[in-house]
Amino acid sequence: MQFDWGEFHYEMDGRERKLYGFTAILGYSRMRFVTFVKRCDTPTMIRCLMEAFEYFGGLPRAALTDRMKSVILEMDGKTPKWNPLFADFMACIGVAARVCKSYTPQTKGKVERSVGIIKTGFWPGVRFSDIDHLTDQARLWCDRLNQKVHRTTLKIPMDLWVQEHLAPLPQDFAWQRFGTEERKVSWDGFISYDGVQYGLPSQAAVAGSVVLVREQNRELRVFAAGQLIVTLQKQARSQQIVSHPDQFRNVAPVSAIKQAAKPLGHQITPPQVESRSPSEYDQLFGLEVSR
Repeated sequence: MQFDWGEFHYEMDGRERKLYGFTAILGYSRMRFVTFVKRCDTPTMIRCLMEAFEYFGGLPRAALTDRMKSVILEMDGKTPKWNPLFADFMACIGVAARVCKSYTPQTKGKVERSVGIIKTGFWPGVRFSDIDHLTDQARLWCDRLNQKVHRTTLKIPMDLWVQEHLAPLPQDFAWQRFGTEERKVSWDGFISYDGVQYGLPSQAAVAGSVVLVREQNRELRVFAAGQLIVTLQKQARSQQIVSHPDQFRNVAPVSAIKQAAKPLGHQITPPQVESRSPSEYDQLFGLEVSR
């Protein structure tokens, strides 16, 4: 399989904005997968890879891409120094990671052409209400393209797909754990994810701690200490604040705080100390006073 990113620009409210398109293609059958996201960091790339593997119905033997920082940090001679998160993911699922040689994008020409096809065949004039609507349109476009005769193979990708012999996907936690991301919970019970503030229920007592967030099927599942604490509906538009109905259930309102009894200190009048002559103390202890 080959995969790559593409930048896609659009207009909203008179301003030009940008999204990232993740594209993957199987080398033998030419089955394509496309999805759109707001960021292209390593956790997002891994989540996109997982979605691609799920769309293809299994794992290829190898995956080829560019020398992006989310995949490879640097080269030590001819030895790649892999991004540890990406390397852990690929090693655990048994897919060999490969990168192109420097300045040779033709090495992964299949996905390079696929990105170009998306930009010329899908993107011009596209209209969408939010990123979920856009992804739905892209998925339907891929489904149609995968059932048409490919210009190179002269075969229908869906027909050749059965001959790919993909390895089965891992099950349960062995697979799901790679789709999680860490998020710090604010002291007022919010987490930030893709530009949206989500409130969490107060009974979990996770304010100020770090939780794990798993995005899947347009839902956010939030885990703390290995336990699922809440499932939230993911919001497609950024810059929203979504409170949870139980977010402040155990927090007293301001009026109650004002009426609550307050601890009081007490200021007292200092005692009056009588002043005496030192000779009086000498006489008290039977000392002879020298003149």
